[in-house]
Amino acid sequence: MKLPSRKTKIICTIGPSSRSAKVLPDLIRAGMSAARLNFSHDTLEEHGRDIDRIRSAAEALNVSIPILVDLPGPKIRIGNLEVEPLLLRNGENITLTTGEVRGRGAIPVQYELLPEIVSPGSIIYLSDGFIQLKTISVSGKDIICKVIIGGPLLSRQGLNVPGARIFLDSLTERDFQIIDFGLSKGADIFCLSFINRSDDVVRAREHLRRKEQSAYLIAKIERAEAVRNIDEILDVADGIMVARGDLGMDIPIEDVPAVQKLLINKANLKSRPVITATQMLESMISNVRPTRAEVTDVANAILDGTDGIMLSGETAIGKHPVEAVRMMSRIAGAIEGGKGPARHLGEPREDLVRTMDRRQITVGDMISINVIEAAKGLQARLILTPTHTGGTPRRVSRFKPRSWVIAFCRDKRVHDFLNVSYGVCPILVEDPFDQQFLFRYLKDQGLARKGDRVVITEMVAPGQAGGVDFLGITTLT
Repeated sequence: MKLPSRKTKIICTIGPSSRSAKVLPDLIRAGMSAARLNFSHDTLEEHGRDIDRIRSAAEALNVSIPILVDLPGPKIRIGNLEVEPLLLRNGENITLTTGEVRGRGAIPVQYELLPEIVSPGSIIYLSDGFIQLKTISVSGKDIICKVIIGGPLLSRQGLNVPGARIFLDSLTERDFQIIDFGLSKGADIFCLSFINRSDDVVRAREHLRRKEQSAYLIAKIERAEAVRNIDEILDVADGIMVARGDLGMDIPIEDVPAVQKLLINKANLKSRPVITATQMLESMISNVRPTRAEVTDVANAILDGTDGIMLSGETAIGKHPVEAVRMMSRIAGAIEGGKGPARHLGEPREDLVRTMDRRQITVGDMISINVIEAAKGLQARLILTPTHTGGTPRRVSRFKPRSWVIAFCRDKRVHDFLNVSYGVCPILVEDPFDQQFLFRYLKDQGLARKGDRVVITEMVAPGQAGGVDFLGITTLT
């Protein structure tokens, strides 16, 4: 068994450029840790085939690739265009309409209340903000706009009105239908789009309970209200995604870097995995190499303490999906561990420990801190975390250790979700608490040798979730 070349997890969006049985194995070999399916596009049938192909590719390579079902949520979107891309030119007038499309200059919008939330002078963004319109007038279902910044527009792309109140439920009927479809296909990680508060996550959890199902819920943070409510959201969500595209439409774009750091820090404090997403290597949709700014962006997200970094259009519709994954893997490998030019960089755990509230620190927190210190002092390559629920490896992972966290578990669902936590290598075994078996396994798989020191979290009551009480240091014999 060989450990990956980097600890940061890479999430790839699967689409027309990457869904083939030929490309998927190459994505896995290049470093894909998890696959994201964007249900804002394509049909349920197509996504069902994608799930089958992803699983077949993973099985053939003897790896586990968790699938993230990304729900559309209540985002306002452009409807289907007769010809695409539709090129909008600077200075021209166009019509957004919630009614019947008439003529080349009319663009359908899938939100009936749009004419009620805009007025002359309102700014409207399309295509993640790359296209900017200014409202001239509103007449019935039609909104006449002037193109301030033009560009190519595609069907189903998003529409944002900064500062406007959107009268839409955070979880739509379509979202619940997709959850049910995902459950029928065995998916167990769902990304909730455009949530505002913890109640939105609770509603999804209650739907699962009614279906007598359970799944992991990742809250996408892409609204200003969600940022304000992040503490309560982290209390009920299993993880978060910093969805910077729409977030940058809802808050001042210059605030996005600081908010990204804040969200990552808060997720780490709560031991929740966090994924940083949107336009990380955007230029690789067309080019075989990214810009220097994009490389720096990916590196800074890792230095901030993110668990995963996500590719969207780069792997879904880009010309170089496999090269984009390879590049992301190379960047992560170069920035992790403080080697070479990065050796002067600080340790993420130091900042995290400083921000911990000492009045609320738990036994599990103290154990995880000391696990990290022991592994660093002994230069242990491996930290062993037998687990029932995945809580122990996540508490250790949040400090972004240089040692690999080997998470032995018996639950396939727990195993798959740990694939999105930094530096965690989950391994399925019958009895994750049989130490002698675990030590033999490490040696048999070539992960450790006789004489190696390993740090292991011990449990006084292994049957109790989260029952970590102390750590042990063992020299393999």
